Amino acid sequence: MRIIAGDFRSRKLHSPPEDVQTRPIPDRVKESIFSILRGHTPGGVFFDAFAGTGAIGLEALSRGAKSCVFVEQDRRMAKVLERNIAELEVVDRTEVVVGDALGVGALARCPRPVTIAFLDPPYAVMHEKLGVARVLAQVGALAERLSDDGFVLLRTPWPLFYELDEETQKGEPESSGRKGKKGAERRTPSRPGSRSDSAGSRARHRDKRAGNDWTEVWSIEDGELDDEAIEEIQGEADEETREPKSEASKAPRVKVELVVPGTLGPETHVYGSMAVHFYARKKEHLG
Repeated sequence: MRIIAGDFRSRKLHSPPEDVQTRPIPDRVKESIFSILRGHTPGGVFFDAFAGTGAIGLEALSRGAKSCVFVEQDRRMAKVLERNIAELEVVDRTEVVVGDALGVGALARCPRPVTIAFLDPPYAVMHEKLGVARVLAQVGALAERLSDDGFVLLRTPWPLFYELDEETQKGEPESSGRKGKKGAERRTPSRPGSRSDSAGSRARHRDKRAGNDWTEVWSIEDGELDDEAIEEIQGEADEETREPKSEASKAPRVKVELVVPGTLGPETHVYGSMAVHFYARKKEHLG
């Protein structure tokens, strides 16, 4: 793992202990995210939840962010994070919170206003109904602390669903993730034959299911990266989200709806088997 741009470009980060499972973001995906955030990073205030080694927050600091609050629950991982911070000599621009990123304590340490809040919960959490509810509640709470031009970013597996347990299956029926005319799942297009589209003019695919005009699905396959880069990203993403084949995987699946009250979004950027969802704070109309 390394910093890919800015003051600390090419500086390597210490990796987590071997027995700690992590999902580092591929460099090309990280570059895509910060390209989207261009103009928001320099001078910005960041909040990096489920921080791990601090790859996102430290990348932001390297690119000119003013400060970053990191939240990491695993104490051993937090030690690695603190070591990375110390070696990059950005202690005076950071704060490390050891605790639950979805708890009120972490939320209380989030700066107000914050420019960018990044959440990268374990994928297992995003495949549980209760876990999804907790994560989306925290997204909403963080959105209330955003600056006028700020964003909350949420990284998830893609496509995103949770499995019904036996008790839920016997109760009230829930909306299924199956395709239908009204609830048809919007899918990103296959790789276009022409590369004439620039990165700044990606095709947008509106998803009207939520009744929110800002809800979109964007794909890196719309001319932003070349074929080799796409295959690399998809291969890495597929590997880390591949599910073990088991009887449990045969349980009915419900597609997760990611709309959060009080926010605009999500604007979804798909990278193979992972996605990053952007939320903005819904501003109240005056008069």
